[in-house]
Amino acid sequence: MKKNGYKKNRFRILIFTVIACLLLGGTYIYSQFYDFTSHTFRELERGSKSNKREQMISPLKDNISILIIGEDTSETRENGDGTNARSDALLLATINKQDTAINLVSIPRDTRMYIPIKDKEDKIAHAHAFGGIEGTIDTVENFLDVPVDYYIKFNFDSFLSLIDTIGGIDVDVPVTFTEQDSQDKAGAIHLEKGHQHLSGEQALALTRTRKIDNDFFRGQRQQLVIEAIGKKVLSLNSIGKMNDILDEVGPHTSTNLSAKNILTIASTLMGKNIEFNKQQIKCNDEYINGIYYAIPDIENVKEISREINQVLQEK
Repeated sequence: MKKNGYKKNRFRILIFTVIACLLLGGTYIYSQFYDFTSHTFRELERGSKSNKREQMISPLKDNISILIIGEDTSETRENGDGTNARSDALLLATINKQDTAINLVSIPRDTRMYIPIKDKEDKIAHAHAFGGIEGTIDTVENFLDVPVDYYIKFNFDSFLSLIDTIGGIDVDVPVTFTEQDSQDKAGAIHLEKGHQHLSGEQALALTRTRKIDNDFFRGQRQQLVIEAIGKKVLSLNSIGKMNDILDEVGPHTSTNLSAKNILTIASTLMGKNIEFNKQQIKCNDEYINGIYYAIPDIENVKEISREINQVLQEK
């Protein structure tokens, strides 16, 4: 009888130990995410709800949109006058929880549209220079008539650190080119067309190069790199492995995603067979007063707007 009681006590102790380890592990992981967001979290002046949303949303139960802003700066290229740099890459991602799909819409940096903060039409890249994150989000929401729930802004340094920390990415490079590196050294990066493994410097060059064609193809290359990063990070299949990534990208990143938001999104997508659907705003080249602009196709913009809103309204 005592022997059975002893076994029961051992079993209880074992169960308690396992539960304690899980709780401590979960607490540690959450603390890492909390430490990351304590340095990167930047709430928007509007608050946590887009004006184009009727109710508050949550990544736990709703499909969401995230504006990815690549800022044209690094430690060697910071603006010395305290002003904002232009956005060098702009992609709106919508996450569909039902079919674990991520839709990426690329907006060329020279796209001409109405910028509310300046009350005039200009290149979308200038929205960040005029009004920072707030000005960029307002402009994109007005242009596409969709809510931007969250944003992630990064610069060259965080981009390089992220890719190198995850061990590089595999990309089918669509074109042979030569480009400067992150230190602006001309001709430092040369890539041949074809499938290959890229370092952070090589991937950055692929997203930046534009003189070989135009912003439309540049946007496609940016989507390829973002997709490759997403697949590599999500293939880690462990939230705990995110710690190194957070440590590296944190100093050069800002977002209004909380630690809880990030954990929810990561746990929803990690280990899943994610489908990436890529689109780009169609534009026509035009010079106005001697300045080049990409003039958006209005019907294409309306179509993309309908598709995004449809995804975001699904339950």
